Amino acid sequence: MTVGNQDVKKKSFIHKIFTMKEREGSGSSDFPEPQSNPAVDIQSISSTEPQMPAGQYVQSFRVFVATWNVGGKSPHNGLNLDDFLHVNNESDIYVLGFQEIVPLNAGNVLVLEDNEPAAKWLTLINQSLNKSLDGSSRSKYSLITSKQMVGIFVTIWARKEHIQYVSHLRISCISRGIMGCLGNKGCISVSFLFHQTSFCFVCSHLASGEKEGDELRRNSDVLEILKNTQFPKICKTTHSRMPDKIIGHDMVIWLGDLNYRIALSYSETRKLLENNDWDALLNKDQLKIEREAERVFKGWKEGKIYFAPTYKYFYNSDTYFGEIKTSKKKRRTPAWCDRILWHGSGIKQLSYIRGESQFSDHRPVCGTFVVDVVVNQNELKKGSPSSNMKIEIEELLPTARYLKNMY
Repeated sequence: MTVGNQDVKKKSFIHKIFTMKEREGSGSSDFPEPQSNPAVDIQSISSTEPQMPAGQYVQSFRVFVATWNVGGKSPHNGLNLDDFLHVNNESDIYVLGFQEIVPLNAGNVLVLEDNEPAAKWLTLINQSLNKSLDGSSRSKYSLITSKQMVGIFVTIWARKEHIQYVSHLRISCISRGIMGCLGNKGCISVSFLFHQTSFCFVCSHLASGEKEGDELRRNSDVLEILKNTQFPKICKTTHSRMPDKIIGHDMVIWLGDLNYRIALSYSETRKLLENNDWDALLNKDQLKIEREAERVFKGWKEGKIYFAPTYKYFYNSDTYFGEIKTSKKKRRTPAWCDRILWHGSGIKQLSYIRGESQFSDHRPVCGTFVVDVVVNQNELKKGSPSSNMKIEIEELLPTARYLKNMY
């Protein structure tokens, strides 16, 4: 992990968790098989491409992005993430964002955040991405970075052969929670250079609430995140000028529980859901309304939604919260809270779906992208100067010698 501001204790803890012996689990999969849906609205890049400098060319890579609000629940050892991660359709880079990996209570928000659930998620992700299908013990994916801010957690992985071409890794956190300054809401943004193309991934948990006007608080969160996110400056060279703001990157993908609701009553929403009237529901989606009015995410794109609202369910159930009249808890109108958007050219979305795990009161949302990356031919011959980052990353992964010492 290459995050400079994480302390030694946390690194040591994550290291230990990663080196625990893998337990055999027969947990059933709760995610749908990845499908190529002809109905998916694919956003295409412009056919007009600028002329490349000598020695450079464009190469396409596959990026998998997922967001999941896990409702403050810590994962159990039998939780199977294979279908959630679409391991049968291997991507080059995996960007996974979680919200509420810990309960958002005063102890976690005001005192000391609990990083044990994050370590458990890392272990399960590592097991799924590096599961051997041919009997080989060699892992295919390495951890680029992971970062936690209270309940928000982001982790990024890449195929081993790509790690040496990842450089200039930087992280910025913005708190937008209680009084606009606590970390129960906000975002973690990760910036890095992959070959010669700059990437930024923003994992956020925005203001909650379904009262009229609450969408303006979410708009404000987005605007403040874009305004105040500042990445550390790095040495500028003729080959890499890394931006210090989100929008300055070549490609930006924003994922998370954005908390935008449907501007209808519970009964009206339920009636449209029963009739599968997606168009009428989407026309009342707050994020769609706010984007079309250019009050938020101006110039950003989102794939067409062909899935049911992802919030709010009873745990371990396919029943929306509020359908059971005997429940004493406050009824919530179903909504597409969990979203993925992007900004920049050279990005094409292949799929935009939701998973069906009943682990949380949210359903996870996943998107697969093809990104066009500028590659320096000389870089491939000489190797990347970021090899020192690779060594630090590899120190977090299990080794046979350490496993023997553990047991």
